[in-house]
Order: sequence, then C-alpha cells, then structure tokens
Amino acid sequence: MLIVNCEQGSDEWHAARAGVITASMFSVARKKVNTLDERQALYVACRKEGLSEKEAMLKAGYKATPKAEAVALALAGKPVGDFSDEAKNYAFRLAVERIAGQPLDEGYQNWAMRRGHELEPEARMEHEQQTGLLVERAGFVLTDDRLFGASADGLIGEDGGSEYKCFLAPDKLRAFHIDNDPSEVMDQVQGCLWITGRKWWHLGLYCPALEPIGKQLWLRGFQRDDDYIEKMESDLMEFAALVQQYETILRRKAA
Repeated sequence: MLIVNCEQGSDEWHAARAGVITASMFSVARKKVNTLDERQALYVACRKEGLSEKEAMLKAGYKATPKAEAVALALAGKPVGDFSDEAKNYAFRLAVERIAGQPLDEGYQNWAMRRGHELEPEARMEHEQQTGLLVERAGFVLTDDRLFGASADGLIGEDGGSEYKCFLAPDKLRAFHIDNDPSEVMDQVQGCLWITGRKWWHLGLYCPALEPIGKQLWLRGFQRDDDYIEKMESDLMEFAALVQQYETILRRKAA
C-alpha cells in the first residue's frame, strides 16, 4: 500500500482522494439493480448443474418456470444486473475528478462530516484507554495502482487498524447498540483490510451522548475475511471499468 501522511479533511487529503474509489463508498460502488434474487439464483444454479426444469423449479420453490429477464440472461451466460443510478453517478464524479486532477466537491464538508473529524481524536483516545493499544494515525492509504483508497483512522501494530464512526441518527445508533449489526459499514471495514493488507480491524461507534452510562464507544473487532474480500474486489474491478469507460467517453467528446 501507499500511505499519504496528511490530516483528514485537509486540502492534501482531498487532493489525494480525487478520482480514487474510496472504502467509504465501496457499498455504493457495488450497488446493482435487476439482479437475481435468492430463489432465482438457486434455480439458475440448478439448471446449470444439469437438473431438469421441473427439478430446478422444485429445488427453488417455484410452481411455474420463472420468467424474469434476469433469469433468461443468466441461463444464457450473459451479464445480469446493472449498476444503480447512485453507483453510476459516483462513477461519473470520479471520471470528472480524474480529468480535472482535483476533487469535484472542492473539499466540501457538511456538518456531519465536520463533526466526525472533530470527534475522531476523542474516539481514538477512548479506544486506546479501553484496549491499551497504541493507535497510529494514518491519513490516506492507497493500493499500488492508486485506483482504490481508504482513510484509515488508525493503524495498530503490524497487523491491525481501526475505523471510527460518529453517527447521531437514531436508526444508525440502534443498529449498533441494540441490533449489534454493523453490516452497513462492513464493505468499508473489509475494504480497509484489503487495501492495507492487515489481519484485523477494530470498528468503533463513538457517541458522547452515551457517556453517562459508559457506552460512548461501541467497539467490535473483525478478522480479515478473504472470501468476502475476493467477491468485493471482483465487484470493485467491474466498477473501476465503469469509471474508465466514463472517462474515455468524456475525453473522446472533448477531443
């Protein structure tokens, strides 16, 4: 990996991220529409394994042959699904940033982003106090090809790292504190592990409002999941090709 030692939120940090597919946006980059649902995928898999149409229907729980276009495409060995509008808009923004050589948002920060940057040192300190670990600030890290990057909030020893979130929205807080469900940010966590090559990552949800009951930092550790990373990397390379396609189209029209 390549490390850019900079203050998160600084001009240097924004410049380093320009045109880079960042871990915080991996979940957006992977969003697709018109894909196979679980039953459709099972039906297609059964048919490809050589089962008859009737046997595949029975296995997948269908009473009639599924007629969805996605199923027909999958059975024909053609690509299924398309990137969501959100993913396409993100890809277009990255293409423009690569041409401009600077961030399209010109360093814009909303209130929530500013709050996160302001509270991050407190979250890191609380993390160190609770675990006894020494967390080293990392700035921005990149893959060697500079296609993908992550704002690693901390690097720990030779094998670990950390990410801090400072959510205020009740639904986001509940997901962590009540449901114990960090799935919303798992692409980012595993993305950081992929980019840095580390073995484990700590995720901390920092909310000072919960300090009166000693729960200001929801903290969980996650091991590197190579199966998850392999699937994610495949999706992200497909998204990277979309960014390149948009950049090529824009440059062609400008010529």
